Amino acid sequence: MKGTDIQLAAEYLLRGETVAIPTETVYGLAANALDEKAVARVFEVKQRPLHNPLIIHVADVEQITRYTNELPPAAQVLLSRFAPGPLTLLLPRNSSIPDIVTAGSPLVAVRIPDHPVTLELLRLTDLPLAAPSANPFGYISPTTAGHVEKMLGEKIPYVLDGGPCDAGIESTIIGFPDSVPTIYREGAIPKDHIEKLIGAVAVFAGKKIHAPGMSAVHYSPKTPLILCDDLEQVVRDHDHFRIGVITYGNYAVGVTADNQWILCKEQDWETAAHNLYAALHEMDERNYELILAKTFPEAGLGSALNDRLRRAAMKGATNDNRTGN
Repeated sequence: MKGTDIQLAAEYLLRGETVAIPTETVYGLAANALDEKAVARVFEVKQRPLHNPLIIHVADVEQITRYTNELPPAAQVLLSRFAPGPLTLLLPRNSSIPDIVTAGSPLVAVRIPDHPVTLELLRLTDLPLAAPSANPFGYISPTTAGHVEKMLGEKIPYVLDGGPCDAGIESTIIGFPDSVPTIYREGAIPKDHIEKLIGAVAVFAGKKIHAPGMSAVHYSPKTPLILCDDLEQVVRDHDHFRIGVITYGNYAVGVTADNQWILCKEQDWETAAHNLYAALHEMDERNYELILAKTFPEAGLGSALNDRLRRAAMKGATNDNRTGN
């Protein structure tokens, strides 16, 4: 069931149920983070591996300190600028947060979402809400209540509709190992915006999953996807396939306009981020044999967009040799 009743959503959550909630990034599948059975239901509904940790969502900085043991000075600076917003901090947790939320890690990912509906819900329940994206694990993240209904509507009692998500891609996750600010997942806040506030920031390059969104295969449509530097050459190489194209700036030569989705005008990467998952959902429903996506410049928000598309493309590269070029 989909609707706009915040009180009803709160009642479900307080009873230990799971509810889809809107944020400025993507829709989340929420449960009381202090209730192990409720959190286990999130993993069950999403078919998410238990070794993959969750983000908890809270109403304000005071609630962050309620569930963590340390708030480094750099984290305080970032919160003063980016919270509420698409900033997730990886911090030492206290004993109130169950192991299932963090996959046994001593660190918990926590953020304050910038969405009036969910902020009201958080204040109403006075709970931290564990809320990964409201989709089957590894599939395209949802940015509308309709996306959630199509994917999970029969498995959860309520989808709280807050309209389309503004940012459109997930939050930036940053931790502080050995007091070194380190990005674990690129997201809606670009690295250079963070560095303007706190100086040099490292980017985690290891394979161990310390935070959500770090799986090699993620955000994937069912249709094989190829990420292309030279889009028009790849179109020519695959002209015997039924192709959909996701690009920006101008239409690609060799594919009719009705089989293309223009994410944004040149350099308008915020609009591209807002549109990316909607484009992937739409293209995946059209029964193409391949989806081709144009690579973004590897700078600013373009880096996060490329990260999503690379992970989305990995599923096809693993399962289908058509994407091996």
